[in-house]
Amino acid sequence: MTHDEILKAAGLTNADLTGGTLAVHSPIDGAEIAKVRETDAADMASIMARAQQAFKAWRQVPAPRRGELVRLLGEELRAAKDELGAVVTLEAGKITSEGLGEVQEMIDICDFAVGLSRQIYGLTIASERPGHRMMETWHPLGPCAVITAFNFPVAVWSWNTALALVCGDPVIWKPSEKTPLTAMASMKIMERALKRFGDAPEGLVQLVIGGPAVGEALVNSKDVPIVSATGSTRMGGIVGPKVSARWGRPILELGGNNAMIVAPSADLDMAVRAIVFSAVGTAGQRCTSLRRLIAHNSIKDDLVAKLAKAYASLPVGDPRKSTTLVGPLIDHAARDRMQAALEQAKSEGGTVHGGKTVTSGVPQGGAYVEPAIAEMPKQTETVRTETFAPILYVMGYETLEEAIAIQNDVPQGLSSCIFTLNLREAEAFLSAAGSDCGIANVNIGPSGAEIGGAFGGEKETGGGRESGSDAWKGYMRRQTNTINYSAQLPLAQGVKFDF
Repeated sequence: MTHDEILKAAGLTNADLTGGTLAVHSPIDGAEIAKVRETDAADMASIMARAQQAFKAWRQVPAPRRGELVRLLGEELRAAKDELGAVVTLEAGKITSEGLGEVQEMIDICDFAVGLSRQIYGLTIASERPGHRMMETWHPLGPCAVITAFNFPVAVWSWNTALALVCGDPVIWKPSEKTPLTAMASMKIMERALKRFGDAPEGLVQLVIGGPAVGEALVNSKDVPIVSATGSTRMGGIVGPKVSARWGRPILELGGNNAMIVAPSADLDMAVRAIVFSAVGTAGQRCTSLRRLIAHNSIKDDLVAKLAKAYASLPVGDPRKSTTLVGPLIDHAARDRMQAALEQAKSEGGTVHGGKTVTSGVPQGGAYVEPAIAEMPKQTETVRTETFAPILYVMGYETLEEAIAIQNDVPQGLSSCIFTLNLREAEAFLSAAGSDCGIANVNIGPSGAEIGGAFGGEKETGGGRESGSDAWKGYMRRQTNTINYSAQLPLAQGVKFDF
């Protein structure tokens, strides 16, 4: 299919794709595929006011009924999976299976949230006072801004939106300026679900497109009590304090500099398979991509040789081809940053395998590169800095304590893993003295998180949690209630106040 046919199949019209000021390019070949209209910053006040009005109605809808809207969204996503997945591939450059996989994440979180709509539980708490009962209730918090990045242009929106909606919160979505078309296609799907639902308030789910002025309006407004922002640590360092300063609630999903420790007992063949997908999947542009490999000195050379052989066989090219495993970087600036990082690694004593620009056998105009392996003498500043590209830094270690120290000695704390068949090593890695990341895995790579677990990390990753487990609590306010069903009025802690 042509670019235009893919967009048309996803329900995007000529009016959607033309007449605007924001040029959208496909990373596949650099072609301009749309010029979309941006949201006027002057309109943001009315957009947020509509969300506030929607909140007043939506918070009174029973949670299971709110879940019905999300169930319908899941149905519509199932019906449109192929078409939306193709837009993800076209606009973000993901290989076809990863584009479809991202839409499957959207479907999965809808299923999770539908169940959650009947499981928003509070606690009943024993009171020290006779004839009293204490309990916790959870209430909707208000409009939620969702600011997403290019690398997961639709899944992250769905993680937040599915939970926010069943929790009783309207949503305002600001996608990356690099990937507005996937957002527009997703909103077409959302609109179909809203129409089938029938009586949702106007302004319940809105889309805004634009640059910093649009984002700043959401970040600075007290009418938006929740701001979920996914992106760079630099961005989070701006957004988080601004939201907190106005007593809002930031949910931050920021950088990752994820490591794998490979112990002497590891199944090396399994480790190689995990390393290759984790390091080169999505062309190294996942926040959970494997960026650092910490291998025991007794196996490091053998492991690097196996990896170099595997890397040499990886098909780089058009992500729409079924044989391709490594698609393009998002743009040429990303390629330039990768090349600069590799040069810096060399200057720090690193030995680089691969990493060259690919120009033959690929669509012209795209930023295609060979995935790179950089053997490093130690963990340098370049290694400690996240570069959003398929670069795998390799270092050696002697003791597990040393390996864990290397892993934790970076500013980011998103995902981590160890390959070992030694139970003591595995449990030590997962203990309080082990990985300091929000995600820690054993005998599986750091990427490819499932919906059931809360997603997020510590330190400069931001501390936010989205998706599974009890991440829903981030979208609600907790209220502690005490009920006196007696005819007395005893005070807590034995306080006497008679008059």
